[in-house]
Amino acid sequence: MIPLQAYLIVAALMFALGAWGVTIRRNAVVVFMCVELMINAVNLTLVAFSDYLPKAHGAGSGYAVVVIAIAAAEVAVGLAIVIAVFRTRRTVNIDEIDSMKG
Repeated sequence: MIPLQAYLIVAALMFALGAWGVTIRRNAVVVFMCVELMINAVNLTLVAFSDYLPKAHGAGSGYAVVVIAIAAAEVAVGLAIVIAVFRTRRTVNIDEIDSMKG
């Protein structure tokens, strides 16, 4: 059986890598991918605690499903915004998008 600490270390590394990518990268699509990596790190933590704590009765897995649904909605809305910005500005570089005016 894999100890809880191993799951938490992997989740912390995933979250740190995602946070680093959000702060360093300038492409909007890559930033969305990094945010998804951070969300998956949180899901890994929820499922690990759900498996580790027997009194939780799988509540962490249920929360993980809710987080996945919210992440899917976030991706749909975020990519729609990126496509709309790309159509007007011809770029997805975050530094070049400084206002919502067309």
